[in-house]
Amino acid sequence: MLRNFIKGNALLISGIAFFMLTLFTSCEKEVKIKLSDGNSSLVVEGAVETDVPPYLVLTKSIGFFSTIDLNTLQGSFIHGANITVSDGIKTVTLKEYTIDTGGVNKFYFYSVDTALAADHMVGVDGRNYHLKITYEGKTYEADTKVPFVQPMDTMWAGDPVKFGKVADGAMSVYVNYNDPDTPGNYGIYYTQINSQPYFMSQDLYTDEFTNGSLQTKYPLTLGTDPTQKRDQQNDSTGYVFKGDTLRLKWCSIDKKVYDFWRSYVYASNVTGNPFSTPINLKTNISGGALGVWAGYGTVYRTLIVQ
Repeated sequence: MLRNFIKGNALLISGIAFFMLTLFTSCEKEVKIKLSDGNSSLVVEGAVETDVPPYLVLTKSIGFFSTIDLNTLQGSFIHGANITVSDGIKTVTLKEYTIDTGGVNKFYFYSVDTALAADHMVGVDGRNYHLKITYEGKTYEADTKVPFVQPMDTMWAGDPVKFGKVADGAMSVYVNYNDPDTPGNYGIYYTQINSQPYFMSQDLYTDEFTNGSLQTKYPLTLGTDPTQKRDQQNDSTGYVFKGDTLRLKWCSIDKKVYDFWRSYVYASNVTGNPFSTPINLKTNISGGALGVWAGYGTVYRTLIVQ
Protein backbone atom coordinates (compact mmCIF):
# COMPACT_ATOMS: atom_id res chain seq x y z
CA MET A 1 0.00 0.00 0.00
CA LEU A 2 2.79 2.40 0.92
CA ARG A 3 4.68 1.77 -2.32
CA ASN A 4 1.49 2.38 -4.34
CA PHE A 5 0.80 5.58 -2.39
CA ILE A 6 4.32 6.92 -2.99
CA LYS A 7 4.29 5.82 -6.62
CA GLY A 8 0.94 7.52 -7.18
CA ASN A 9 2.37 10.76 -5.81
CA ALA A 10 5.85 10.42 -7.32
CA LEU A 11 5.18 12.93 -10.11
CA LEU A 12 4.08 15.55 -7.62
CA ILE A 13 7.00 14.84 -5.29
CA SER A 14 9.56 14.74 -8.10
CA GLY A 15 8.18 17.96 -9.57
CA ILE A 16 8.46 19.68 -6.20
CA ALA A 17 11.89 18.18 -5.61
CA PHE A 18 13.09 19.37 -9.03
CA PHE A 19 11.88 22.90 -8.26
CA MET A 20 13.38 22.91 -4.76
CA LEU A 21 16.72 21.52 -5.87
CA THR A 22 17.24 24.47 -8.20
CA LEU A 23 15.26 27.20 -6.46
CA PHE A 24 16.62 26.84 -2.95
CA THR A 25 20.14 27.44 -4.17
CA SER A 26 19.30 30.11 -6.73
CA CYS A 27 17.20 32.11 -4.26
CA GLU A 28 19.94 31.93 -1.67
CA LYS A 29 22.54 33.12 -4.18
CA GLU A 30 20.35 36.05 -5.28
CA VAL A 31 19.87 37.20 -1.72
CA LYS A 32 23.58 37.05 -0.99
CA ILE A 33 24.53 38.39 -4.44
CA LYS A 34 27.03 35.58 -4.72
CA LEU A 35 26.61 33.11 -7.55
CA SER A 36 29.35 30.59 -6.82
CA ASP A 37 28.08 27.03 -6.45
CA GLY A 38 29.27 26.58 -2.86
CA ASN A 39 28.48 23.53 -0.76
CA SER A 40 25.29 21.60 -1.39
CA SER A 41 22.61 21.39 1.30
CA LEU A 42 20.39 18.55 2.38
CA VAL A 43 16.86 18.92 0.97
CA VAL A 44 14.03 17.20 2.83
CA GLU A 45 10.59 16.44 1.41
CA GLY A 46 8.99 14.57 4.30
CA ALA A 47 5.48 13.98 5.57
CA VAL A 48 3.25 11.99 7.86
CA GLU A 49 -0.48 12.06 7.30
CA THR A 50 -3.66 10.49 8.61
CA ASP A 51 -3.48 6.66 8.40
CA VAL A 52 -0.32 6.76 6.23
CA PRO A 53 3.22 5.82 7.40
CA PRO A 54 5.83 8.61 7.51
CA TYR A 55 7.85 8.99 4.31
CA LEU A 56 10.74 11.16 3.13
CA VAL A 57 12.58 11.99 -0.06
CA LEU A 58 16.15 13.14 0.63
CA THR A 59 18.19 14.96 -1.98
CA LYS A 60 21.01 17.47 -2.15
CA SER A 61 20.68 20.95 -3.61
CA ILE A 62 22.06 21.69 -7.06
CA GLY A 63 24.36 24.63 -7.73
CA PHE A 64 23.09 27.68 -9.59
CA PHE A 65 25.36 27.06 -12.59
CA SER A 66 25.06 23.27 -12.60
CA THR A 67 23.78 21.48 -15.68
CA ILE A 68 20.37 20.05 -14.80
CA ASP A 69 19.45 16.83 -16.57
CA LEU A 70 18.20 13.37 -15.62
CA ASN A 71 21.67 12.25 -14.57
CA THR A 72 22.01 15.29 -12.30
CA LEU A 73 18.65 14.62 -10.68
CA GLN A 74 19.42 10.92 -10.31
CA GLY A 75 22.69 11.75 -8.59
CA SER A 76 21.00 14.16 -6.19
CA PHE A 77 19.28 11.43 -4.13
CA ILE A 78 20.78 10.87 -0.67
CA HIS A 79 21.46 7.26 0.29
CA GLY A 80 22.46 5.71 3.61
CA ALA A 81 20.98 8.31 5.94
CA ASN A 82 19.89 7.26 9.43
CA ILE A 83 16.34 8.52 9.95
CA THR A 84 14.07 8.09 12.96
CA VAL A 85 10.52 9.28 13.60
CA SER A 86 8.98 9.46 17.07
CA ASP A 87 5.32 10.05 17.92
CA GLY A 88 5.92 10.33 21.66
CA ILE A 89 4.92 6.70 22.18
CA LYS A 90 7.52 4.87 20.13
CA THR A 91 10.39 5.57 17.77
CA VAL A 92 10.88 3.85 14.41
CA THR A 93 13.86 3.79 12.05
CA LEU A 94 13.04 4.38 8.39
CA LYS A 95 14.24 2.14 5.58
CA GLU A 96 15.28 3.21 2.07
CA TYR A 97 13.14 1.98 -0.82
CA THR A 98 13.54 2.13 -4.60
CA ILE A 99 10.82 2.62 -7.20
CA ASP A 100 11.57 1.57 -10.77
CA THR A 101 10.24 4.38 -12.97
CA GLY A 102 10.34 2.22 -16.10
CA GLY A 103 13.44 3.90 -17.52
CA VAL A 104 17.11 3.96 -16.61
CA ASN A 105 16.46 6.23 -13.64
CA LYS A 106 15.04 5.21 -10.28
CA PHE A 107 13.14 7.04 -7.54
CA TYR A 108 14.26 6.68 -3.92
CA PHE A 109 12.42 7.33 -0.67
CA TYR A 110 12.51 6.37 3.01
CA SER A 111 9.64 4.95 5.05
CA VAL A 112 8.86 2.41 7.76
CA ASP A 113 10.17 -1.13 7.40
CA THR A 114 7.03 -3.04 6.42
CA ALA A 115 8.74 -6.35 7.30
CA LEU A 116 8.96 -5.38 10.97
CA ALA A 117 5.68 -5.28 12.87
CA ALA A 118 7.35 -3.26 15.63
CA ASP A 119 8.06 -0.48 13.13
CA HIS A 120 4.42 -0.06 12.16
CA MET A 121 3.47 3.62 12.45
CA VAL A 122 0.84 5.75 10.74
CA GLY A 123 -0.28 9.32 11.18
CA VAL A 124 -2.85 9.93 13.92
CA ASP A 125 -4.82 13.18 14.07
CA GLY A 126 -3.78 15.38 16.98
CA ARG A 127 -0.41 13.68 17.46
CA ASN A 128 3.08 15.29 17.21
CA TYR A 129 5.93 13.73 15.25
CA HIS A 130 9.65 14.33 15.75
CA LEU A 131 12.04 13.71 12.86
CA LYS A 132 15.77 13.12 13.28
CA ILE A 133 18.15 12.68 10.34
CA THR A 134 21.82 11.79 10.74
CA TYR A 135 23.96 11.97 7.60
CA GLU A 136 27.70 12.37 7.13
CA GLY A 137 28.22 13.30 10.77
CA LYS A 138 25.53 15.99 10.83
CA THR A 139 22.15 15.91 12.55
CA TYR A 140 18.95 17.57 11.35
CA GLU A 141 15.73 17.67 13.37
CA ALA A 142 12.15 18.86 12.94
CA ASP A 143 8.77 18.67 14.64
CA THR A 144 5.33 18.70 13.11
CA LYS A 145 1.76 17.91 14.08
CA VAL A 146 -1.01 16.06 12.27
CA PRO A 147 -3.90 18.44 13.02
CA PHE A 148 -7.48 17.36 13.49
CA VAL A 149 -9.03 17.87 10.08
CA GLN A 150 -12.24 19.77 9.36
CA PRO A 151 -13.64 18.22 6.17
CA MET A 152 -15.40 20.04 3.38
CA ASP A 153 -19.19 19.84 3.54
CA THR A 154 -20.66 19.56 0.03
CA MET A 155 -18.84 19.60 -3.32
CA TRP A 156 -20.31 20.25 -6.77
CA ALA A 157 -19.45 21.44 -10.29
CA GLY A 158 -20.94 24.68 -11.59
CA ASP A 159 -20.41 27.73 -13.77
CA PRO A 160 -16.72 28.20 -14.60
CA VAL A 161 -14.63 30.85 -12.89
CA LYS A 162 -13.09 32.44 -15.95
CA PHE A 163 -9.41 33.27 -16.24
CA GLY A 164 -9.01 34.05 -19.92
CA LYS A 165 -10.35 31.64 -22.53
CA VAL A 166 -12.46 28.73 -21.26
CA ALA A 167 -13.16 25.55 -23.22
CA ASP A 168 -16.76 24.69 -24.12
CA GLY A 169 -18.46 22.67 -21.39
CA ALA A 170 -15.83 23.52 -18.77
CA MET A 171 -16.98 23.76 -15.15
CA SER A 172 -15.38 24.87 -11.92
CA VAL A 173 -15.60 22.85 -8.70
CA TYR A 174 -17.08 24.44 -5.56
CA VAL A 175 -17.28 23.33 -1.95
CA ASN A 176 -19.02 24.52 1.18
CA TYR A 177 -16.69 24.77 4.16
CA ASN A 178 -17.43 25.44 7.82
CA ASP A 179 -14.39 26.90 9.55
CA PRO A 180 -13.96 25.87 13.24
CA ASP A 181 -14.43 28.69 15.74
CA THR A 182 -10.88 28.24 17.04
CA PRO A 183 -8.31 30.48 15.26
CA GLY A 184 -5.17 29.21 13.57
CA ASN A 185 -6.56 26.76 11.01
CA TYR A 186 -4.53 26.22 7.85
CA GLY A 187 -5.05 23.98 4.87
CA ILE A 188 -3.62 22.75 1.61
CA TYR A 189 -5.35 20.52 -0.91
CA TYR A 190 -4.65 18.25 -3.86
CA THR A 191 -6.91 17.27 -6.74
CA GLN A 192 -7.00 14.31 -9.08
CA ILE A 193 -8.99 14.17 -12.31
CA ASN A 194 -9.74 10.67 -13.63
CA SER A 195 -6.49 8.68 -13.89
CA GLN A 196 -4.11 11.62 -13.42
CA PRO A 197 -1.88 11.79 -10.34
CA TYR A 198 -2.82 14.06 -7.45
CA PHE A 199 -1.56 17.61 -8.08
CA MET A 200 -1.17 20.26 -5.39
CA SER A 201 -3.29 23.39 -5.69
CA GLN A 202 -1.49 26.70 -5.24
CA ASP A 203 -4.51 28.01 -3.32
CA LEU A 204 -3.62 27.54 0.35
CA TYR A 205 -6.22 28.10 3.07
CA THR A 206 -5.96 30.26 6.19
CA ASP A 207 -8.77 31.38 8.50
CA GLU A 208 -7.12 34.72 9.23
CA PHE A 209 -10.18 36.54 7.87
CA THR A 210 -12.83 33.79 7.99
CA ASN A 211 -12.43 32.26 11.44
CA GLY A 212 -15.64 30.57 12.58
CA SER A 213 -17.51 31.35 9.36
CA LEU A 214 -20.37 29.06 8.37
CA GLN A 215 -21.07 27.60 4.93
CA THR A 216 -18.42 29.53 2.99
CA LYS A 217 -18.79 28.86 -0.74
CA TYR A 218 -15.26 28.13 -1.86
CA PRO A 219 -14.20 27.69 -5.54
CA LEU A 220 -11.39 25.16 -5.80
CA THR A 221 -8.31 26.06 -7.80
CA LEU A 222 -7.49 22.66 -9.25
CA GLY A 223 -3.91 21.44 -9.07
CA THR A 224 -1.85 21.25 -12.25
CA ASP A 225 1.24 19.32 -13.30
CA PRO A 226 4.22 21.12 -11.66
CA THR A 227 6.53 19.96 -14.45
CA GLN A 228 4.34 21.58 -17.14
CA LYS A 229 5.01 25.18 -18.12
CA ARG A 230 2.12 27.63 -18.22
CA ASP A 231 2.49 28.16 -21.96
CA GLN A 232 1.99 24.40 -22.42
CA GLN A 233 -1.38 24.49 -20.69
CA ASN A 234 -4.67 24.99 -22.54
CA ASP A 235 -8.12 26.42 -21.97
CA SER A 236 -9.32 23.20 -20.29
CA THR A 237 -6.62 23.28 -17.61
CA GLY A 238 -8.05 23.78 -14.14
CA TYR A 239 -11.60 22.77 -15.10
CA VAL A 240 -13.71 19.62 -15.12
CA PHE A 241 -16.15 18.32 -17.71
CA LYS A 242 -19.25 16.13 -17.69
CA GLY A 243 -18.26 12.54 -16.97
CA ASP A 244 -15.05 13.42 -15.13
CA THR A 245 -14.30 11.95 -11.72
CA LEU A 246 -12.61 14.44 -9.42
CA ARG A 247 -11.02 13.42 -6.13
CA LEU A 248 -10.18 16.00 -3.50
CA LYS A 249 -7.49 15.42 -0.89
CA TRP A 250 -7.98 18.09 1.77
CA CYS A 251 -5.23 18.48 4.38
CA SER A 252 -5.12 20.46 7.61
CA ILE A 253 -1.60 21.69 8.41
CA ASP A 254 0.15 23.68 11.12
CA LYS A 255 1.47 27.23 10.78
CA LYS A 256 5.09 26.32 9.97
CA VAL A 257 4.04 23.92 7.22
CA TYR A 258 1.68 26.58 5.86
CA ASP A 259 4.53 29.13 5.84
CA PHE A 260 6.75 26.74 3.88
CA TRP A 261 4.15 26.03 1.20
CA ARG A 262 3.14 29.69 0.96
CA SER A 263 6.76 30.67 0.33
CA TYR A 264 7.09 27.81 -2.15
CA VAL A 265 4.03 28.93 -4.12
CA TYR A 266 5.23 32.55 -4.15
CA ALA A 267 8.72 31.58 -5.27
CA SER A 268 7.43 29.28 -8.01
CA ASN A 269 5.32 32.11 -9.43
CA VAL A 270 8.07 34.74 -9.49
CA THR A 271 11.02 32.61 -10.60
CA GLY A 272 12.62 34.29 -13.60
CA ASN A 273 11.04 37.67 -12.92
CA PRO A 274 13.92 40.21 -12.63
CA PHE A 275 11.64 42.67 -10.79
CA SER A 276 10.50 40.27 -8.07
CA THR A 277 11.80 40.34 -4.51
CA PRO A 278 14.21 37.42 -3.91
CA ILE A 279 13.26 35.20 -0.97
CA ASN A 280 14.53 32.22 0.96
CA LEU A 281 11.97 29.46 1.33
CA LYS A 282 10.76 28.89 4.87
CA THR A 283 11.75 25.65 6.59
CA ASN A 284 10.90 23.95 9.87
CA ILE A 285 14.06 21.82 9.88
CA SER A 286 17.05 22.65 12.09
CA GLY A 287 20.71 21.97 11.34
CA GLY A 288 20.96 23.78 8.02
CA ALA A 289 18.75 21.52 5.91
CA LEU A 290 16.20 22.84 3.44
CA GLY A 291 12.64 21.70 2.80
CA VAL A 292 9.83 20.66 5.11
CA TRP A 293 8.72 17.95 7.54
CA ALA A 294 4.95 18.18 7.27
CA GLY A 295 2.02 16.72 9.16
CA TYR A 296 -1.25 16.43 7.25
CA GLY A 297 -4.65 15.74 8.77
CA THR A 298 -6.29 14.32 5.67
CA VAL A 299 -9.74 13.53 4.31
CA TYR A 300 -10.84 12.58 0.79
CA ARG A 301 -13.93 13.50 -1.20
CA THR A 302 -15.04 12.27 -4.64
CA LEU A 303 -17.22 14.06 -7.20
CA ILE A 304 -18.58 12.52 -10.41
CA VAL A 305 -19.38 15.47 -12.67
CA GLN A 306 -22.93 15.27 -14.07
